[in-house]
Amino acid sequence: MLKEENELLSRVGPGTPMGTFMRQFWVPVMPAAGLEAGGDPERIRLLGEDFVAFRADDGRVGFFDEGCPHRGVSLVLARNQDCALTCIFHGWKIDVSGKVVDVPAEPPDRRAAFAARVKVNHYPTAERAGILWVWLGKGEPAPFPNYNWMDLPQSHIRFGLGKINSGWLNGLEGQLDSAHVGILHQDWSSKDPKQLGSRNIDYTTLDLAPRFEFEEQPYGYREAAVRNMPDGTHYVRVREFVMPWYSYIPQGGGREGVQLLTISVPVDDETSIQWDVRYNLARPLTDSNWPNQTKINDMTALLGGPEKRYGQDREMVKAGKWSGFKVLRHEDYAVAVAQGKIAARDKEFLASSDISIVRARRALMNAAKKSAAGEKGPEFNPAIEWGLIRSFAEMIPADADWRQLPRG
Repeated sequence: MLKEENELLSRVGPGTPMGTFMRQFWVPVMPAAGLEAGGDPERIRLLGEDFVAFRADDGRVGFFDEGCPHRGVSLVLARNQDCALTCIFHGWKIDVSGKVVDVPAEPPDRRAAFAARVKVNHYPTAERAGILWVWLGKGEPAPFPNYNWMDLPQSHIRFGLGKINSGWLNGLEGQLDSAHVGILHQDWSSKDPKQLGSRNIDYTTLDLAPRFEFEEQPYGYREAAVRNMPDGTHYVRVREFVMPWYSYIPQGGGREGVQLLTISVPVDDETSIQWDVRYNLARPLTDSNWPNQTKINDMTALLGGPEKRYGQDREMVKAGKWSGFKVLRHEDYAVAVAQGKIAARDKEFLASSDISIVRARRALMNAAKKSAAGEKGPEFNPAIEWGLIRSFAEMIPADADWRQLPRG
């Protein structure tokens, strides 16, 4: 890539091409359960901007710019009462809808008129699938994409979230890269031939050089990583890339098994939040090993940076483990952060295994340029059937076409 292309993809602040494109999507903020009615306001940083979110006593959510419109004091310090935030500096009171309702330091006879003139940047929010979402774009929000997991009972869905010192694209590209699965994550595959197939990762270790095939979509693409199996069949992992930040990760267990979606959300140009959304369309999730977080873990504080080898345990490597990490997802975090906060993509030496990454970059660059020219994003497209989007991993005959397999 050229340096300027990398800049286009990596910079997400207001007025940047990618930032403008991203503001045409509903942005996942945090698990909705982490915002308590009448509880503490939460400081939120997204796309290079600072906000405050709070849940009023009646359950409604307010989402404002972080600074009080008076003199910019952080509203994280505000009192949350009477369905409003009250700044502790001069008592300015802003109700959950973003209307200033009291300015007690003004003379009584002009308070109401003065308050009515104050503009507060207030952003639309929605709560779907146990997630708090916000619309940061201009104008009317896009219709909410009706993914097949949006209306599941809370017992059917769980979240894992990690904040990492790495730009959003590093995280996304790792989750679009099927070639690394059988290598980076090989410690998690079964080494016992009798247990082969007990985890879907096992089959990725039998062919480390998959063949990639694609089906273009208006929201991104469908990708099949096709691996040759010893018995002559093909193991196909079919993922969906949904711009700008979703990767539907193929899982084993059949179409009624647990599904995995990852989301790489930019905090700013050099920091991101990595979401793992596990869900089952048919039944509640019962595996106690899967986290169900209401807050975001700071993975740098947990694992450390380069001075601590990003959390790697070299004794585990010496003992025969491949990566030296105790948690599979920590392997992904480590390689994302170890590329640098913004990867030097102009210095890469790409291979055929990187074709998914190349396609995603091209799609994102084209979409950002179209957005800058005034074209609306995919969430405004009424023709897209969001409910059909899902990933899967299956064995198929060598002469079968994965595109003919049912999607829904």
